[in-house]
Amino acid sequence: MAVKIRLARRGRTKLAMYDVVVADARAPRDGRFIEKIGTYNPLTNPASIDLKDDRAFHWLMNGAQPTDTVKAMLSYRGVMLKKHLQIGVVKGAITQEQADAKWADWMKEKEAKIQGKKDNLAKSKQDIAKARKEAESKVREARAEAVRKKNEVKEQAQAAPAEEAADSTPQAESAAPESEEPKA
Repeated sequence: MAVKIRLARRGRTKLAMYDVVVADARAPRDGRFIEKIGTYNPLTNPASIDLKDDRAFHWLMNGAQPTDTVKAMLSYRGVMLKKHLQIGVVKGAITQEQADAKWADWMKEKEAKIQGKKDNLAKSKQDIAKARKEAESKVREARAEAVRKKNEVKEQAQAAPAEEAADSTPQAESAAPESEEPKA
């Protein structure tokens, strides 16, 4: 019986998630499987891979063949490197301690790279939000300035007829008292 490590799709339309399963090669994609060893969500950035590394390693060492996508995921997680190192131990090329040390060093570097990518994504997201907020504040200030100018123009337009009326009223009042004084 040929055993494959492959993805089984789940989730709704355009929101796919996948289970990483060990299944008979003759079984359908979303059909019967032997064991579920993890999940894969390609919609997150970076894609989230939750995998039982020890079970994947066990199945690889027992002859299970991963599909291309799963092989890339296993390489990303270091399972393929661990298999490579374990084969070296079995053949006598290196000791188990050396293999474990190499794998631990590789995992530290990989975790640092992943954390660096997450940090860069978070920083760029904050920078974009800050730039958007500054642009919005500039637009808000421009609108406030336009409203202020419009209100000034209205006030000047209302003040001009009031000043003309005020100017004409004092002239009439001043003319009337002068005429009254000579009569008295």
